[in-house]
Amino acid sequence: MRVRKLTTFAALAVAASLSLTACNGDDVASGDSSSDSSASSSGGSEQSGGQDSAGKDSGGEKPAPAGKDSAGSGSGSGQSGKGGKCRTDNLDITASDSTIDGDPDGTVAVTFKNGGADCGLSGFAGVDLKTSAGDISATRAGQGASPMTLKSGESVSFSISYPINDSGGSGVKVTSLVVTPPGETKSFTTEWPGGGSLPVTDGSGSSVKVHPIGSAGQGGPQ
Repeated sequence: MRVRKLTTFAALAVAASLSLTACNGDDVASGDSSSDSSASSSGGSEQSGGQDSAGKDSGGEKPAPAGKDSAGSGSGSGQSGKGGKCRTDNLDITASDSTIDGDPDGTVAVTFKNGGADCGLSGFAGVDLKTSAGDISATRAGQGASPMTLKSGESVSFSISYPINDSGGSGVKVTSLVVTPPGETKSFTTEWPGGGSLPVTDGSGSSVKVHPIGSAGQGGPQ
């Protein structure tokens, strides 16, 4: 009878031990799964935050594409800087005597100074002299100037040649100079800075010559 009780007690103890071991194993497994799930959730949150911040500046706005300003208009690069013909109203026109001693003819230099935007010049200016005998239109001499750009603030000159009156007579008195820029219709009138008179001609042609733009001074915009 005693032997049976001891055997039964031993069996119960073994069963209790096995049950306790099984419970401990379930707890460990459950703890590992929870830990893995937490780590996975934490890692996913960090990755999502990195994507949200990419491609934006500190203000939360996407930066402008390369090659454009902050407005993205690029309006500055669309301007070529090239203007149309030089207009009389935008030119400061002056004339001065530039005759060199010993030359057979007298010379007047006319200067265009650009007071407006960049503009184009080419060919010949129109030149007329107001005289006591009526208007004298200068004839063109040489080849016309190639197209050039006269930038704002720059100057360019051309020359007018005329015969010097050494006849001893009063000749033809010059009262003023009328200049019309190339391609323009509006003229500018100024005092004639050259010799006070021209010799009387036989009317076979004008003795006053206008030379191409750039023919006086250094020969180009300054």
